[in-house]
Amino acid sequence: MAEESYADLIAAEDVLLFVNAAVTATGQREFHSDAYRQQLSLSFLHEYVRVNYRSVYAAALALDINDHNAARIVEQLLRTAGDATAEQKRVEGRLIAARLAVLPPQRVYRLFRALGGARVNNRRTRAIQRDWLASRPDPGHDAVKYRSGLKSVVRQAHLPVGDELGDFLFRPGKRVRYEHAFLDAYRRAHYEQGAIYELPFTVAEGFASRHRVPRELFLERIAPRMTRLERLRTRRSADTEPDLAVMPLTRLALYVLSLPLARRMDRRAELRDALRAAARRAAGPYAGTWGRVSAVLDDSYSSYGSGVKRRRPLAVALGAHCLLEALAGSYTAHWTSGGRDPLLVRPRGASPLGARVLDALEDSPERLVIVSDGWDNAPPGLAGEVLRVWRTRLDPGRGTGVVHLNPVYDADGFDVRRLAPGVPTAGIRDAEDLPALVEIAQFAEGRTGLPELQAYLDRRTGLLLDRRGKGTR
Repeated sequence: MAEESYADLIAAEDVLLFVNAAVTATGQREFHSDAYRQQLSLSFLHEYVRVNYRSVYAAALALDINDHNAARIVEQLLRTAGDATAEQKRVEGRLIAARLAVLPPQRVYRLFRALGGARVNNRRTRAIQRDWLASRPDPGHDAVKYRSGLKSVVRQAHLPVGDELGDFLFRPGKRVRYEHAFLDAYRRAHYEQGAIYELPFTVAEGFASRHRVPRELFLERIAPRMTRLERLRTRRSADTEPDLAVMPLTRLALYVLSLPLARRMDRRAELRDALRAAARRAAGPYAGTWGRVSAVLDDSYSSYGSGVKRRRPLAVALGAHCLLEALAGSYTAHWTSGGRDPLLVRPRGASPLGARVLDALEDSPERLVIVSDGWDNAPPGLAGEVLRVWRTRLDPGRGTGVVHLNPVYDADGFDVRRLAPGVPTAGIRDAEDLPALVEIAQFAEGRTGLPELQAYLDRRTGLLLDRRGKGTR
C-alpha cells in the first residue's frame, strides 16, 4: 500500500510539472533560455505525459493552460487516436470540442492545417472539424479573414459548402457579384477604395496598402471594424488610446508598463482606477474574502522577460498585486526593488527574494503569495532557506499559507523554478488565473496524490463540459 501511495505521489508530481509548463511555456525565448531549448523541453513533456497519463493529458484542456499548449494537446490526441480506448476517445472528443470553441479561430485553423500536413484525416478528426465549422457564426466572414485556413480544412475534411462560398474559395473569377456582404466587399475592394472599410481590419489593411491610402486616414475610417486588441496594437500610429474600462487585467498591466514613467505619473489616477476596476472584475464574488494577505512581487531585471515576451513577468506581478489587493481583507505588498508605487515599477536590479520574504512574514499574514521567476540571487538561496526554517521550525502548524506563482518556464528543469521543496509552486501566465492556480498549487505540497488530483481534474472537466452544454461557446 505504501508503494502504491508513493507511486501516486510521483504520478501527481509528473502531472503538476506538466500543468505548470502548459500554463507558462509557449516555446518562445525567455530571459534565461532561448526558443530552441524551450521548444525541445516542452515537446518532451507533452510526449511523456501523453504516453504515461493520457486521460490526465486530455483533462488538462479543462484547466487554465495557455492557447499554445491547448492546441498542441488537441493535435497530439488526434494524431495518436489509435492509442486511446473507446471511452477515452469519447471523453477526449467532448473536451476537444469544448476547448476549440474558446480558442482563437486563427489558431484553430492553423491546428487543422497542421493535422492535414501530418495526414491525420480519420473520421473522428473530420467530425470535429465539421462540428467546429458548423458552430462558426458567419462562414462568409471566415472565408474573407481566414481564407487559406478555411480552404484547407474544407478540402481536408471533404466538407460541403454553399455554391456562393464554394465559388469564392475555389473559383474566385466565376461570379461578377456575391450576395454575402463580406464576399462582395472583398471582390470590390480590389478596385474600389470605399469597399475596404466594409472588411475586417486585417484584410482591409492589405488593400489599404495596395491602394496607397495614408495610414492615419485608413485607421480613422476602419476604427469601427477593429477589435479591442487591434485598437491596442495600433494605438501609437493612430495617436489614440485604448478603452481601459474593458481591458482584461494582465493586458491592462502590459499597457501600463509600456508607458514612459512620466506619462504614468501624469495619468496616475486614471491608470490606478482602471487597474482596480479590472481586478475587481477578476476577483468576482471572492473579493475581500482572503483575510490578511502579504505578497512578494519580483520587479528585478529578469522580470523584463525577452524581446518576444516583453515585460510579461512584470505585468503578471503588477496584475497579481492589484488582484490580491481586491481579494484580501487587508493587504501588504513587498516589491524586490523596495519600491512602494506599483504604477512606477520597472525591471531593475537583483532579486533579494529572501529579504522580502522575511519582511512579508513579519506582517503575520494568513496567506503569503510570492510572484517571481524563482531566480533568488541576492544572496543566492536565501529565500528557500527562510521558507524552510519558517515551515519546519516557526510555523509547523501551517498557520500561514505560502504559495509561489511563477510566470516563467524553466526549460532545463522541465518545470517552473521553485524556491523551496516544501512550498507549493504553480505556473501562471495571466494574473486573472491567480485564484484557480492557488487552488491547484495545494497539490504540489506532496501531501496529496494522484486520486485527489484526478478528482480535481474531473471537477474542472465537468465544469467545462457543463458550460458548453448550456451554450457557452
